[in-house]
Amino acid sequence: MDVLNEAPRIALARERLDALKREIARRIVGHHELINGILACLLSSGHVLLEGVPGLGKTLLVKTLSDALHLEFSRIQFTPDLMPADIIGTQVVSQDDEGGRHFHFQQGPVFTQLLLADEVNRATPKTQSALLEAMEEKRVTVGRTGHALQEPFMVLATQNPIEMEGTYPLPEAQLDRFLLKLNATYPDAGELSQIVELTTGASMPAVEAVLSAGEVMELRELVRSVVIADHVKDYAIRLILATHAGNAEATPMVQRYVRHGASPRGLLGVVLTAKALALFAGRINVSYDDLAAAAPPALRHRILLNFEGEAEGVDVEDVIAEILRDTPTVGR
Repeated sequence: MDVLNEAPRIALARERLDALKREIARRIVGHHELINGILACLLSSGHVLLEGVPGLGKTLLVKTLSDALHLEFSRIQFTPDLMPADIIGTQVVSQDDEGGRHFHFQQGPVFTQLLLADEVNRATPKTQSALLEAMEEKRVTVGRTGHALQEPFMVLATQNPIEMEGTYPLPEAQLDRFLLKLNATYPDAGELSQIVELTTGASMPAVEAVLSAGEVMELRELVRSVVIADHVKDYAIRLILATHAGNAEATPMVQRYVRHGASPRGLLGVVLTAKALALFAGRINVSYDDLAAAAPPALRHRILLNFEGEAEGVDVEDVIAEILRDTPTVGR
């Protein structure tokens, strides 16, 4: 990549992203890390799993993002009786003017660009799996016919971590399809005061669309052109190897408590997210700090604890923190 030629594009991209963040901030108070994570996921062509207790504004954040982008938006409320056809669509019989009958495909809500899968863990595994092909291949198959989804396409799924009755934990294969898992946290006192002023007035602030689908695709292309030096890439690889018990890079907590570590898709998630974060900062190269910031959201749903780890209540966040602390930036 020609650094001098890309520098103006990087600067323009940062201006566009800053404008997008300002529009989102008109309606959303706080959640800066959450917003950065969602935007990094959008520009990395990935999907995001949002976890947090009810009332933290996850759904409002997704709706605000759709208002700030010239993208189609759909919402699916996942329930135990939701069927795969309710998501992807189905074949229906129609009658033409001459009385003839024929089948045609009626598209489901998955045919959009931003898809909010609300409380995704309330649906059965069979229904959850209806999203797998769409998330991985950006298409769905009904019968023997494939139907392409419109780009850019992104799934934003939410789940409640404290209410487990009547829920179905996401299968490991589907969890791995999410590029990032982001945690929505409680606002502080100052943010709560702003929320009260913002949401109890006569009306909610309007949000203008500042990015089109074409501009999002341009930003996605630019993210992939961000440079990662060999020694920085080597650090990312060693972070992934450190999640596998038995590997020479593994930390003590991994050796004792981890059953399965991150897959190669986890490495891609860390690197692509780090590239997006570098773009946010107006840089054309990935730094060690970018990788360290990208690792927790990209790995927290890909590190699976063993029986001892679950029995002792080990927090995966502590495992990742130890990996980041003990993995040197320069190989041993």
